[in-house]
Amino acid sequence: MDLENGKCWNTSKKDSWKTILLLAYQSLGVVYGDLSISPLYVFKSTFAEDIQHSETNEEIFGALSFVFWTLTLVPLFKYVFVVLRADDNGEGGTFALYSLICRHAQVSLLPNRQLSDEALSTYKMEQPPERNSSRLKMLLEKHKTLHTALLILVLLGTCMVIGDGLLTPAISVFSAVSGLELYMSKEQHEYAVIPITCFILVCLFALQHYGTHRVGFFFAPIVLAWLLCISSLGLYNIIIWNRHVYRALSPYYMFKFLKKTRISGWMSLGGILLCITGSEAMFADLGHFSYAAIQMAFTFLVYPALILAYMGQAAYLSHHHHHTSHTISFYDSVPEIVRWPVLVLAILASVVGSQAIISGTFSIINQSQSLGCFPRVKVVHTSDKIHGQIYIPEINWMLMILCIAVTIGFRDTKHMGNASGLAVMTVMLVTTCLTSLVIILCWHKPPIIAIVFLIFFGSVELLYFSASLTKFREGAWLPILLALILMTIMLVWHYATIKKYEYDLHNKVSLEWLLALGPSLGISRVPGIGLVFTDLTSGIPANFSRFVTNLPAFHRIIVFVCVKSVPVPYVPVAERYLVGRVGPAAHRSYRCIVRYGYRDVHQDVDSFESELVDKLADFIRYDLYQRHGSNLCTEDDTARSSESSSNRLTVIGTVGFFWPPAYEIEESVQPASVSVSFPTVESVIDVIEMEPVSGAERRVRFAIDDGSESDARNDVDLQEELKDLYVAQQAGTAFILGHSHVQAKQGSSLLKKLAINYGYNFLRKNCRGPDVSLKVPPVSLLEVGMVYVV
Repeated sequence: MDLENGKCWNTSKKDSWKTILLLAYQSLGVVYGDLSISPLYVFKSTFAEDIQHSETNEEIFGALSFVFWTLTLVPLFKYVFVVLRADDNGEGGTFALYSLICRHAQVSLLPNRQLSDEALSTYKMEQPPERNSSRLKMLLEKHKTLHTALLILVLLGTCMVIGDGLLTPAISVFSAVSGLELYMSKEQHEYAVIPITCFILVCLFALQHYGTHRVGFFFAPIVLAWLLCISSLGLYNIIIWNRHVYRALSPYYMFKFLKKTRISGWMSLGGILLCITGSEAMFADLGHFSYAAIQMAFTFLVYPALILAYMGQAAYLSHHHHHTSHTISFYDSVPEIVRWPVLVLAILASVVGSQAIISGTFSIINQSQSLGCFPRVKVVHTSDKIHGQIYIPEINWMLMILCIAVTIGFRDTKHMGNASGLAVMTVMLVTTCLTSLVIILCWHKPPIIAIVFLIFFGSVELLYFSASLTKFREGAWLPILLALILMTIMLVWHYATIKKYEYDLHNKVSLEWLLALGPSLGISRVPGIGLVFTDLTSGIPANFSRFVTNLPAFHRIIVFVCVKSVPVPYVPVAERYLVGRVGPAAHRSYRCIVRYGYRDVHQDVDSFESELVDKLADFIRYDLYQRHGSNLCTEDDTARSSESSSNRLTVIGTVGFFWPPAYEIEESVQPASVSVSFPTVESVIDVIEMEPVSGAERRVRFAIDDGSESDARNDVDLQEELKDLYVAQQAGTAFILGHSHVQAKQGSSLLKKLAINYGYNFLRKNCRGPDVSLKVPPVSLLEVGMVYVV
């Protein structure tokens, strides 16, 4: 794994066949666990109540035809050949599509955006937009309501993924354990299946804190064995019972099915759509594998195995008309001599499939949290080697309780299938809509291509979605209720977060106020480093002024730290830290902006503290060289000299600092931002954030004196500043955080008062504090009480 770039694979464009095959094998256990166990319950859910299996076999052949074409159109054509290509630096999922759109159009609602974020290597942009995409881009950027609508669409997809994480373990394990009905009476079955299912679910969730990597080594062999098992059973049933079942793959049987069953057949589509549950995992888990590996595994193994399994079940049922709607089961088509091994293998496969969706739920909640759309929760990284394997204790136990409640409450595959089907189709519809925007905005294709994509796949998914909605009373209400609750929580948290940021922005303190603090006002500087955490990327936060007002002293070294998220999956370590001064060098005040992507692993406090000091030391050396060793000459020196030093931020990398040799270069500087990099200085890139300036581009000339290297190394100021930094580090570090209470201002609407005064403050009090999410040791924590009136 490439830890620096956050990838679980590091292959060239032309991957070797050996590498692709290995990744394809590994993807079986992570990506296809959920999709591969769908034969356990698809036909049982389809024939649960709405339609009956008749002597003519038109119903069973029609259902098989629907399953075949649904598997072909959605997972194969839509995902494998189109959606998987809409990756964000190799990452997939709902947030990957959203971040791509936000980078190509200014529609993001994230605060504290900077021009320097666009200089990130992972913030790559495709070719310049064409006229058609520019029109759509201007339309999206112009209307703020469209920004909010896009965010709501993304959050809806996120909520339904979480709902799927709740429903999939229940229906998978319950369907697998239901095989016991063949070995016991109906009364025994009712009292045995539910407790056994609940016991397996408790064990599954109780083992989550160990991490996937400890048991993941068994996952791929189990899924591979399961796929070989169901395909072999399918072939056996085709040969034994009906060798002409392949004729049912014709689309003609779909029309014949709907013509005979009419509205009841349309309603039964809610069971057929379960054959594609887990397809979204192919895109969501793209970052752990490669496009070629996932494509190969599905096309050449998973897809044929599933088709054979469904054909085999249909062939068996076509010669067993005595089965009623309540006895159609996957295990009916399994020869009695191998039923017990198949039952055990099915249970193991259902656990693997459940594990994949649970891990995906943890991942998407962590992404929502990093983008300010979910209350803070504790994230535990369960593997030092495999990126992205996380465990969230609060979410894990909530999922377990809800999962058991669903199992006990529904008690049958039909209701669970209805609920799961609606959640799956909603996620797919959201993906289709977002991919259509990506086709125009990011790929710069003609709008007609996006419209055709949206209409074709959207109509197929809307057909299944409408069938699922008809089952509202039979279980489909659950994901809708869950989505409403989660959407309310996420929107309230996001709204309050934005309002808090706006309050901080309007109440920040001027640099002159900070520089005026001193002994004349009774303010003293104490030994140590003070890390003042804020969401602001410029200016002095109000919580620091409140801190100094109540405690007239602050540390010898003050660092204003902003930990922010950028709409990219990963920020390379060499580009993570933006460091600058706040005021003159003698004041010993700095600003540090730490940038993370939505899939990045946040560092623990020990490594962060020591690494921050190293970055500050590198910045001090570089800044002194810039001030004493170079001459910056422009056509408007007067304007440049009046520019505040706090507007200059420098990217500090991971390579050690080296003094550059003498040279002269000339380059054009764009008015909006300046980005200057020295070829021989690998660890630093100077970035200046400033307002757009009217007029032509300015010519900048760098002239470096030959003797500047020796002068800078012997500079007394450098030694003193570095000494102050390391002495302060030895004295200790204090973490200064705001302890906020938010309330709606007078005259606010009733809805806003309910959201802020009750909703947000309730969530804030009952979720993890910022000190926990930032991993601040309690002994070093200083909290400043702040009241935000928004």
